[in-house]
Amino acid sequence: MSKISVLPEEIANWLSEQDRLNGIRFITEFPSVKKEIPLKRVTVAVGIAEMKVEDSFTENDEGVLVENEYCRLANIKIKLGIHVPYSEGGARCHDILTDVIDCLTFSTDLNVVESGCDNVKADRDTDAFVLEAYILLQADFCPADSSGVNFESFLDKELLCGSHIRNSDIHVTTDDKSLWNAPFVTGSYIGTGATSRSISLGFSPRLVIVLACDMPTAAPDFSASETKCYIAVGTDSGSSMGITITSSGFRLSQSSSYKSSSMAYNQAGISYAYIAFKV
Repeated sequence: MSKISVLPEEIANWLSEQDRLNGIRFITEFPSVKKEIPLKRVTVAVGIAEMKVEDSFTENDEGVLVENEYCRLANIKIKLGIHVPYSEGGARCHDILTDVIDCLTFSTDLNVVESGCDNVKADRDTDAFVLEAYILLQADFCPADSSGVNFESFLDKELLCGSHIRNSDIHVTTDDKSLWNAPFVTGSYIGTGATSRSISLGFSPRLVIVLACDMPTAAPDFSASETKCYIAVGTDSGSSMGITITSSGFRLSQSSSYKSSSMAYNQAGISYAYIAFKV
């Protein structure tokens, strides 16, 4: 609920930064901020007029309303007190109200469902015309959501805590979630007998393991007086002979050899499998 209590201040601060509303002073009704006497510039006071929080329901496939456990639907009526110096005329009040509502409706994610105003009145104490107006906001409030407080209509925006939410140093990003859901990939290929072969993954892996299917990790070839190696391990810090990590995957060398051993990572007709880890 603290997100609701700071709403008038956040709205006032955000409106103050909009070029379209340049020259207008935005303040809050509570805590009360004193207005100039007599008024010398347009001033808009933002406050909460009414607030209603009720249970949230969703219609299931059978048309029955089912309560969303721990979730609430908030209806918040924000009041706007628009004060305009006599010299600018009463019509200026409606112009400002239109600009403010346009900004909140089209430049934020706020769910503005209704707006309205009273008649323009004169305030002799401040020598100003005054227009009392309001906007009605709705938001789903689900504090028990697995992802945390789900104040959907407010939080994912620059208006309310947007810079905090988008701080990737303290919050999980979409890329982080994708990485956690798929931290590795697997694949296979058939050996062609070529001296080298590149496998594209679309990323540079941290660890790759390649092995020949239905083959031992190494097998002696007595006719060639050598041992063929059928497993390779590559990392971003170093790799076994015949495999190299690249910026988009890994590369294998069929011609690499060491003393009486040869690397058989692309032997013709043999099926190979690999697993590549992103982290």
